[in-house]
Amino acid sequence: MLALTAALAPPGSAGALPENPCDTGEARVLLCPNLRIAPPSEIYAEAVGGHVLLRATSDVQSRGKGPMELHGRRDGPRSMKTTQWIYRKRGGHITLPTEAKLRFTYVGTYFGGSYWKVHQLANFELRRVGPDGEVGDVVRTSPKLNYCLRDLAHTRPGRRSPESWVYPGCNQNPSQDRVRLGTSVGWSDIYPARYHQQWINVTGLRGCFAYRMIVDPQENLFESNEDDNTSQRLVRLPYPGHPGC
Repeated sequence: MLALTAALAPPGSAGALPENPCDTGEARVLLCPNLRIAPPSEIYAEAVGGHVLLRATSDVQSRGKGPMELHGRRDGPRSMKTTQWIYRKRGGHITLPTEAKLRFTYVGTYFGGSYWKVHQLANFELRRVGPDGEVGDVVRTSPKLNYCLRDLAHTRPGRRSPESWVYPGCNQNPSQDRVRLGTSVGWSDIYPARYHQQWINVTGLRGCFAYRMIVDPQENLFESNEDDNTSQRLVRLPYPGHPGC
């Protein structure tokens, strides 16, 4: 296990965030993380109270050289500010303040109640697709914004990937002052289509659409590649029971 030797974030003006070290020469000595999100493996329509909800799985994947690791520290009744740890190749880590927040989030009794989750870690959106295949503007979005970071499924084993989980399920203590969340290299945090708020309301829509998922849409986290954070599947509405247009 890497030594937990903290390093100060790079100096800067008050309130300013540091430069992303994974975009600089410093990346040569770092195990920079990289998050991706897979296209939904399951999509189905559900009629609820006169509305049609298009539900889909989400799979946030850790595919960098090192883990994505956040440390939260309480700054409100139901929120925490965060720092990100990026590990060095020869041991130790650097510590960087981020704009990511943790929120104590209720997901329903069936799914366990409330958890400390990363606010706006991912979002889902529906975009209309024209006859020429061009993807247009957003027409609908999902209410789900908050996600855990955890080692749930070992989806890409390899020499950089630990065989056993390092980051467990999210903390459920509302009185907790500090929380660590993370996802190891080669692991995923997966939510089934039936999960709380894992849907987009598609009531009344007709035609071809792109069901698009984006991880870290506001680029609040430091990672090695910001160009692979989006995935999508085409769907025709009303939904015929299978993706594609």
